Amino acid sequence: MQFDTKENRENRYLRAKEQVKEIKKFYTSLFFYIVFIGFLGWLNYYTNEWRYAWFLWAAFGWGIGLVFQAAKAFNWTPFLNKNWEERKIKELMDKEDQFTNDRWQ
Repeated sequence: MQFDTKENRENRYLRAKEQVKEIKKFYTSLFFYIVFIGFLGWLNYYTNEWRYAWFLWAAFGWGIGLVFQAAKAFNWTPFLNKNWEERKIKELMDKEDQFTNDRWQ
């Protein structure tokens, strides 16, 4: 059972603040993606009237990066996030403490 200490509340606040920052970065990137890909689509149509939709290559490549950014911003990764890092650090520290205690007894 974890008590709601000042330090715990502070850590939760800092994690939430960091996540809000990541979400804001994602929405900014999404806005520029829509604007820029829209412009490239218009330019593609203007230059060759969809005979070759080359702007889709840029949309696909940038879109992959956007998916990874969204996964990070909205915690879609069940592992390798901040909570996982904290649990792993605690686990390793506990393991080291146990090793040290066993060694000196």
